[in-house]
Amino acid sequence: MREEDLNRILKIGVQLSSERNLTQLMERILDCAMALTHCDAGTLYLLDKGKLHFKIMRNNTLTTLFGGDGREPLPPVPLERGNVCAMALLEGRTVNIENVKECRDYDFSGPARYDAATGYNTQSMLVVPMHNREGLKIGVLQLINALDKTGAVCPFDPDLVLAVESVASQAAITIQNASYIKEIRELFNSFVRVMSTAIDERTPYNASHTRHMVEYGGRFLDYLNSLAAAEGKEIPFSPEQKAEILMSIWLHDIGKLITPLEVMDKAARLRPDQYASLLHRMEVIRLSARIAHLTGQITEQEQKEVEQQTLKALELIDTVNTAEFVTDDLLSRLKTLQSRSYTDEKGNRRPWLEPEEAAMLSIRKGTLSDAERLTMEEHVLITQKLLSQIQFSGEFSHVPAWAGAHHEYLDGSGYPRRLTAEQIPDEVRIITILDIFDALTADDRPYKKAKTPEEASRILTIMAEKEGKLDPKLTHLFLESRCWEKDDAEGNLS
Repeated sequence: MREEDLNRILKIGVQLSSERNLTQLMERILDCAMALTHCDAGTLYLLDKGKLHFKIMRNNTLTTLFGGDGREPLPPVPLERGNVCAMALLEGRTVNIENVKECRDYDFSGPARYDAATGYNTQSMLVVPMHNREGLKIGVLQLINALDKTGAVCPFDPDLVLAVESVASQAAITIQNASYIKEIRELFNSFVRVMSTAIDERTPYNASHTRHMVEYGGRFLDYLNSLAAAEGKEIPFSPEQKAEILMSIWLHDIGKLITPLEVMDKAARLRPDQYASLLHRMEVIRLSARIAHLTGQITEQEQKEVEQQTLKALELIDTVNTAEFVTDDLLSRLKTLQSRSYTDEKGNRRPWLEPEEAAMLSIRKGTLSDAERLTMEEHVLITQKLLSQIQFSGEFSHVPAWAGAHHEYLDGSGYPRRLTAEQIPDEVRIITILDIFDALTADDRPYKKAKTPEEASRILTIMAEKEGKLDPKLTHLFLESRCWEKDDAEGNLS
């Protein structure tokens, strides 16, 4: 074996151990084996459900490279002894054939059909099985047409067979490890999606929020990458960085698992028990007026006036209770209602509107009181606390911090830590924009009407350019991307 080949083998070991992407790993394995044996073509098969599946196929003469995209260029090979690749794997031995056209031991109808269709001439072949340390069958390396120094087809050098077997053995272990990593990652991703679904399904008013954010976020990151690529710049978000951001989005509301439903689902300013108590009180006032009329304490006209006033009071309360915003006029009418009183069954003077009820109805925007809003905002702290208990791998190390900062604003007015612009990375700025946009356009929120994308765009622009809460450049690019629009042919992002 030449020193050059020995050095190549050592380099192959380093290269294989450093590659984590399964597709790129398979391409590298085949490239390394072909370079080591100085051959013209090769195929890497992986065993799955009793068949050898074409994963990577390269042919230098035909300048073709297939595989790596999930599609297989040829039908899978059954694990039957008549086929040389299957035999090599079943018996765990390398097969070195000088000329397939003169070999009668195996079925070479497949290569013959390939040659007939492409004009290629398959001659020498080296088939090396791939097993892991435990002897588990992983796949097969099939190398075709070794070349001599002049470029002519020749048999594969027997001295290199052991070296290729060594590469195949290491490749099998590396492929299996990469497969294990992929399976573990998918298991973790599945768990994350289940947790996110549990959060959204916990309340009917939050059913699609996280999924929408992931979809918009995936498209927006792709858009930013496409802009950079069009300008000849390095893309800002690698596949690993994109996955980390999307993972942060999937988990950004996990703290809502702890948030009380009576706060998260609060559709009106008054709690159901408060509203029921108020309805009962209005009925008591009407009945008291009727009794007072029957006992001669007030006139019929005065009784009717009380009944009309209670109806108007309930109409006002119903309007204010679910209003998206309480105007000054509504507040003034509430104060007038507060000043009214009646005599209860014990002879005590009581207000038509209790102080706590008045305070709840006077909430200008939204349905939550200050105390309830603090309870709601605690979901971010709980998110950080829960995620801190998970041992995230290096590529997802930022997830707890990013997920727990999606309510921070550049001007320091956000929560929970009141971070300022220099403390908020671009990834969090993106998540915040996505969160606000979906919250504005969501049609399943009980306390507000859904905004149109155009209305939401204007609000985001104001928050970015006038209020200084959002990143102006990223906000502009987000709106420019229109990533909330989904093509009919586009599938869900994950």
